[in-house]
Amino acid sequence: MESNKKLLFQYAGFAMQLLIALGIATYAGLWIDRKAKLSSPLLVWILPLLVLVGLIIKVIKDTSKK
Repeated sequence: MESNKKLLFQYAGFAMQLLIALGIATYAGLWIDRKAKLSSPLLVWILPLLVLVGLIIKVIKDTSKK
């Protein structure tokens, strides 16, 4: 039972990390796009995508057996 709680908290922590990182990346992308006066929202797409790729790589490294 204790192992299930630990796993639940681990997944909940990762979910919160994902949501916060995506929110910050999206906000930063909007802010930079407005400051650079770009015609298309380029960084709004690129920054969250980079966050997702980085977090997927982190999960793969954390869960792979050595």
